[in-house]
Amino acid sequence: MGLRACLTDWSKGDRLQGFWRLYRLRGRAKCKLTRDIWTFLLNRSARRHGGYVGPGAVILGEPVLPHGLHGVYISRYATIGAGCRIYQNVTIGEVNGRAPVVGAGCLIGAGAVLVGDIRIGDGVKIGAGAVVFRDIPAGCTVVAQPPRMLKGGEDLA
Repeated sequence: MGLRACLTDWSKGDRLQGFWRLYRLRGRAKCKLTRDIWTFLLNRSARRHGGYVGPGAVILGEPVLPHGLHGVYISRYATIGAGCRIYQNVTIGEVNGRAPVVGAGCLIGAGAVLVGDIRIGDGVKIGAGAVVFRDIPAGCTVVAQPPRMLKGGEDLA
């Protein structure tokens, strides 16, 4: 790999291939000791990348992280669908052990916060800085302050 390819690779996602490899290995571990070792290494890797992915989080396919794991917090109870695009400083948090279920192909903008027992439909776009605490149907766009849902330019709130 040439210098240019190496630098480009570093600038797009901070080489998270090793992180996701550890994530998959931990999920397949049968022995508790092995799973604990993979969890320890995964947490170290997440800290190095500046984020956190909870040990019980269900991630169906690697999400696209254009800015790496910087500031991304994913609760151990969260479920993330395949093909999601998650930008920096996103929090997918829990309330009383219940966390969001994010559908496939969603886009979550920088600084967005998703909390509680909510369902985010497939193909939803959540704008930067939005705080989402209720269910969002598939195909909607959510913008911040105050949070409101848009579909095709019309306000649904």
